[in-house]
Formats: sequence, C-alpha cells, structure tokens
Amino acid sequence: MEDVLFMSPVELQAVLGGQLRELRISKNLDQITTADKAGISVKALRNLETGRGSSVETLVRVLKALNSLEGLRMLAPTPSVSPLALMRHANRPRRRVRRSCNEARQS
Repeated sequence: MEDVLFMSPVELQAVLGGQLRELRISKNLDQITTADKAGISVKALRNLETGRGSSVETLVRVLKALNSLEGLRMLAPTPSVSPLALMRHANRPRRRVRRSCNEARQS
C-alpha cells in the first residue's frame, strides 16, 4: 500500500473500502447478506466498498455486521501520554501560565 500520508481523501476512501471488501470476503459473506445484517441497502454497501462516499453510520453498521468493531478503535485511537514526556516534565516546575484570548483582551 502506498504511504497514506500522501493520499487524497478520495484515495483513502477507496483504500478503506477495499479493506472492508476484503474483510467481508474473508468472512465468506456476499454483499446482499452483509447489507441485510447491517440494515443498509446493497447500493450503500457497494458505495462504501468502492470509496464513492458514505456516511459514518454506514461504516459503523458494516463493521458491526462483520463483527469488527475493533476497527473503530484503530481509526481513532485513544491518545496516550508518553512515559518519556512524563519523565521530562515531572521534576520541572512550570514557569509560565498561558492566558486565554479573552483574558488577554480584558487586560
């Protein structure tokens, strides 16, 4: 797969759709069965798989129908704090406080 950093949103939709199609096929499901399980039309599934635009709801429904909701965690992982960053800042007292834009205007 090409480096996703340099892909356009349209190209990324096509890549994601292709991966969903491969996942569906690996589970030995056809489009009609998957669409029925997801509660969407076959056309909506086809659009998702070909990268022709789709809604987040359709994506979630298809992932749920394919028993692959862990894919959502991979799409938007929970940010974590780096242990190294914690160590760097643990012993240093803060020297500055940022004021919000509103506070700066009132001064």
